[in-house]
Amino acid sequence: MQRTHKFRMYPSGQQEDQMLWTLDRCRFVYNQMLDGLNNQEKPNRYELQNRLPAMKGQYPELRGVYSKVLQYEPYRLFSALWSLAQLKKNGKKVGSLRFKGRNRFKTFTYNQSGFRIISTGKWCQRLHLSKIGEIPLRVHRKIEGIVKQITIKRYPSGKWFSLISCEVREKPMPTRNRRKVGIDVGLNSLVYDSDGNRADHPRCLNKSLKRLRRVQRKQSKREKGSNNRNRQRIIVARVHERIVNQRDDFLHKLSRYYVNDYGLIVLERLNITNMVKNHHLAKSIMDASWSKLIQMIEHKAECAGVHVVRVSARNTTQKCSQCGNVVEKSLSVRTHSCPHCGFVADRDYNSALEILNNALGREPPESTPVETGPLLLSNQGQVRSWKQEATSKITSIA
Repeated sequence: MQRTHKFRMYPSGQQEDQMLWTLDRCRFVYNQMLDGLNNQEKPNRYELQNRLPAMKGQYPELRGVYSKVLQYEPYRLFSALWSLAQLKKNGKKVGSLRFKGRNRFKTFTYNQSGFRIISTGKWCQRLHLSKIGEIPLRVHRKIEGIVKQITIKRYPSGKWFSLISCEVREKPMPTRNRRKVGIDVGLNSLVYDSDGNRADHPRCLNKSLKRLRRVQRKQSKREKGSNNRNRQRIIVARVHERIVNQRDDFLHKLSRYYVNDYGLIVLERLNITNMVKNHHLAKSIMDASWSKLIQMIEHKAECAGVHVVRVSARNTTQKCSQCGNVVEKSLSVRTHSCPHCGFVADRDYNSALEILNNALGREPPESTPVETGPLLLSNQGQVRSWKQEATSKITSIA
């Protein structure tokens, strides 16, 4: 089992220059390998990798880069080629691999050797990279397992991070928690679960949109290629980075709550690619990051021994969770009212119950419509909101 830890690095000015130089040399080798790949009748990774000694003779500056770092570039190239082949196999329209420009190459990797983590007993430890030196590293959590490789990544904001990949041999024990929950994702409420809990959409992009537009206008007025434009580009990148960090922080806390409190989590199988074709909702859907939330839940659940089930999203908002009859309603209708059994509830809550039913079978939940009805009508202000329950565990997530 593989785990990856992400820690921020604090290189000196000289070390940053060396890392930027290493990044540029790796980009050069990648482009050379891609050119050789285009000239091959049949792709052969080992033939391209065997060209590295000749390239070092032709370009002596490549000797300033650790050998394993350069050997990783053919692997990266063929991994990208394999990914394109898989997409094409699945019916996706794909193009050919492109040469990397200066701002399109962001990482280089130390695989198996050439690195060492020096423990200082504090959060600020040191990472030794061959031919670069020792760089301060902010280690905010314990590194578990055997370190296999370290990827150094430069973000558009100018920050450097190390992605430490570890192999953990111990498999997680299955959880003894028998609680079950179905989760419906949406835009008004980011999630609404079958226990009646909901989390409002944080709308991180909308909160920073005014500032983002302002700094982008300033960047558009700067002369292309000038230092002023480059400085403004970094400011824009930092605004984007702040939005991403706010969103990720919320999603991490939300996914952690469900993994800690439930033994079975049922999620929808969504086709988000088709959903964002609705241009009126595309920005809100992308800002919600449903895919990332589902990915976080699945990853944390795997590490905690929690079972995750994905079910079809077809008719989950139209079917009544109590009797199974279809009650058609438009997107603007936010209350589910079943004329067959009399069940009245919030639309998203009914959907969450139906998602859980799809995983467990058609049996309705233990609670009756009379018991759940008053809890769920949002216009009466009686929904258990994560912002309203100060004593709940979920309060820290809202």
